Amino acid sequence: MNHLYDVIIVGGGPIGLACGVEAQKNGLDYLILEKGALTNSIYNYPVNMTFFSTSDRLEMAGIPFMSIGNKPTRTEALEYYRRIYFHFKLKVNLYEAVQTLEKVDGNFKITTSKGVYHTRKIVLATGFYDLPNLMNVPGEELPKVMHYYKEPWPFVAQKVLVVGGANSAVDAALECWRKGAEVSMVLLGDEVDENVKYWVRPDIMNRIKEGSIKAFTRSKVKEIRQHEVVIFTPDGEVTFENDFVLAMTGYKPNFALLDQLGVELSLDEKRQPCYDQANQESNVPGVYLAGVVCGGLNTREFFIENSIVHAESIMKDIKEKLSN
Repeated sequence: MNHLYDVIIVGGGPIGLACGVEAQKNGLDYLILEKGALTNSIYNYPVNMTFFSTSDRLEMAGIPFMSIGNKPTRTEALEYYRRIYFHFKLKVNLYEAVQTLEKVDGNFKITTSKGVYHTRKIVLATGFYDLPNLMNVPGEELPKVMHYYKEPWPFVAQKVLVVGGANSAVDAALECWRKGAEVSMVLLGDEVDENVKYWVRPDIMNRIKEGSIKAFTRSKVKEIRQHEVVIFTPDGEVTFENDFVLAMTGYKPNFALLDQLGVELSLDEKRQPCYDQANQESNVPGVYLAGVVCGGLNTREFFIENSIVHAESIMKDIKEKLSN
């Protein structure tokens, strides 16, 4: 007979780790499955990224998060959550992707890239950083098009188009420009997002105003070619030379896993999963949601700092139900 876990947590990011800590505290037999590296989403953030939140708001389980500045960096976050992992000796299987989830005889069967697991309860803490929002334009499949940005060095002395006006797009545009790239931006609205980090927004606005970075407002990409791009603007189509396209168009949750389990989604544009805010349990008994996945396509509602609390309520509820 296969081993039956009390709970399996899908996702080894900060919220998944927090769920593991709480499962351990409640004496639950648990396992965390992570398809990539530990805190894989943070690892894939831009190398020089600075968090919007202060370090104390990213803390968990009473372990202080020390950072040099008021706003912690990607490297500091990776080190902090690494310490959490080792401090609590968390049970995490890394580089093991979940492929299918199904309900079997009141429990759940999870098939991964490395094996099959059985569990009484499931927590989906999968975040949203793994699936980019595609532009769905001709040429998007070209190697010059990137939906993830790490650092500016590959773009020195290159013609770079940045698509998007949120934090990731602005960071990429400024870093590439400062390293000698010729940077243009395509913005859907009249300017960059009003929610861009407050210490960065004046910088990008001034660079656009002075013409150092060319911004095409109320515009969108029509076609990407090997050595140029075509965009729609209020004044008509514009074609210009281009070496790289950084499509910072945002990301979305893995709805496939929710669909496999029968988790209902709202019918509006948010596609928000159905769950009980008191204990994070979805409409499917035994399936819990934690972190950003709770917001559906509204990825600006849940963050690390306001989602860590999900872990405590989830594991408390699971312990009570398994005890009955």
